[in-house]
Amino acid sequence: MANALGLVSSSLHPFWWRNRAPLCLSRSDKRAPFICCAVGDGSVEDHVLGAASSRSYRPSVVGMGSKLVGCGSSVPKLLISNDDLARIVETSDEWISVRTGIRNRRVLSGNETLSGFAVDAAKGALQMAQLEAEEVDLVIMCTSTPDDLFGCGTQVQRDLGCKNAWAFDITAACSGFIVGLITATRFIKGGGFQNILVIGADALSRYVDWTDRGTCILFGDAAGAALVQACHSDEDGLLGFDLHSDGHGHRQLNALAQGDHDKLISNSNGAPLFPPRKSSFSCIQMNGKEVFRFAVRCVPQSIEAALEEAGLTGSSIDWLLLHQANQRIIDAVSNRLEIPSDKVISNLANYGNTSAASIPLALDEAVRGGKIQAGNTIATAGFGAGLTWGSAIIRWR
Repeated sequence: MANALGLVSSSLHPFWWRNRAPLCLSRSDKRAPFICCAVGDGSVEDHVLGAASSRSYRPSVVGMGSKLVGCGSSVPKLLISNDDLARIVETSDEWISVRTGIRNRRVLSGNETLSGFAVDAAKGALQMAQLEAEEVDLVIMCTSTPDDLFGCGTQVQRDLGCKNAWAFDITAACSGFIVGLITATRFIKGGGFQNILVIGADALSRYVDWTDRGTCILFGDAAGAALVQACHSDEDGLLGFDLHSDGHGHRQLNALAQGDHDKLISNSNGAPLFPPRKSSFSCIQMNGKEVFRFAVRCVPQSIEAALEEAGLTGSSIDWLLLHQANQRIIDAVSNRLEIPSDKVISNLANYGNTSAASIPLALDEAVRGGKIQAGNTIATAGFGAGLTWGSAIIRWR
């Protein structure tokens, strides 16, 4: 079981003065900002790449707690119902809903982009938290399906106007948001960060075989976000967590890189012609039965471990919020934990499995719908490809 305090060195003094602006040393000025290059005629491209943040220097404190103070979500316009899928593959609304609990899902269309929905979700979280984009220190983009091969966290940072923030991507599939959330709390506790945006967003429709009724019925696209803020350790909203991975289960759920398997053509001197092959990714391949067994066995164990670390029992939980993969999984986990159905949050019927977006999307709807109230304790867990899984016991606000 992971130790919530184990990632912070005990040798750190509780107060650490840290320079917030991105700096480097130069011969003329030991505190000069690093400027990569500049191009310039006043156009959009006239931005000075690598210019230092305008944020004034201020002290940062390590050893702080973390609390969730805002959330937001955004989904595509195009709605695909089970009846719509029945026109593509041999299936029916009854067949899908009975086996999965899903009735509709949203899918990217037209000029919509994943990063665009991530930005919209993050704006909702900032608005709820009553923060400006300039006050964000870090943007963590949790996605396995970025708009760019190299990730889109920095694009989201740019479009939000988080000019004082660092940004990076996390790839952990359906566990992504949980991993990002726990990562954010470590940056606050060990690095003195104050305000961190954690965004879960995925567009798995890009990698679905729409002729395979075993997988095309499951997935949808969406984005969700949460604002994690530093607080006094006595107010810490992360009560316990637990993380795991097992690469032996990779074969049960994946989307593998694949290339053109035609034979390479060689020059007369025997050297291969370049590029030797064009790479892409396969559609999602999943062994549904094995993934189900894995989830209903490992997720309750992970939540129980996080509860133990928090010093709580299942009866202390106000809400159970699981990754929205399949209603049968949600029901099986809640039954094993003996959590009544009226304490289980599920919006799976409307959106399907939205991967890293599913937890923050459901959280946002539950908060804005008045279900989750300030001070509520939430047991949340993500699980999926890797295989990866993890859980967190959190207190809202």
